[in-house]
Amino acid sequence: MGIDDYMLTENLPSEAATVQFGERLGRTLLDKFRGSALVLLQGELGAGKTTLVRGILRSIGHSGVVKSPTYTLLEPYSLGGQDAYHFDLYRINDPEELLFVGFDEIIDGPGLKIIEWPERAEGWLPREQAVVKLEVTQAVDERKVTVRFNDFDV
Repeated sequence: MGIDDYMLTENLPSEAATVQFGERLGRTLLDKFRGSALVLLQGELGAGKTTLVRGILRSIGHSGVVKSPTYTLLEPYSLGGQDAYHFDLYRINDPEELLFVGFDEIIDGPGLKIIEWPERAEGWLPREQAVVKLEVTQAVDERKVTVRFNDFDV
């Protein structure tokens, strides 16, 4: 199953494979949603969500470090006319805390919006274009990724 399908599942045998998958996913999001998409990342701690984001950001030309915004809630990126916003909502206790970072303005605006721990903002999010679930497998460093696209013209 290719990345252009409505839903796909793939095994990612290494960190490098996770980054490469993120790059492919990023290009698909840029192409199919004209660079403006809401992407929800699901998975337990250590599942590889930030590693996947590193790949997505590489697809727009970012070559630097990608750090998890666990403490800052948001890391914005702007490269070559493309904006991307990486949220980590792990430390959110109440969705109203999101008002302090301008969450609603960013979510309603253009750009890629990538959200780790989206269940912490339940009720505050519009319909997403993609849901990405990462699962740790029994093999060392291997992950299983499942992507479901919404509003996707197949």
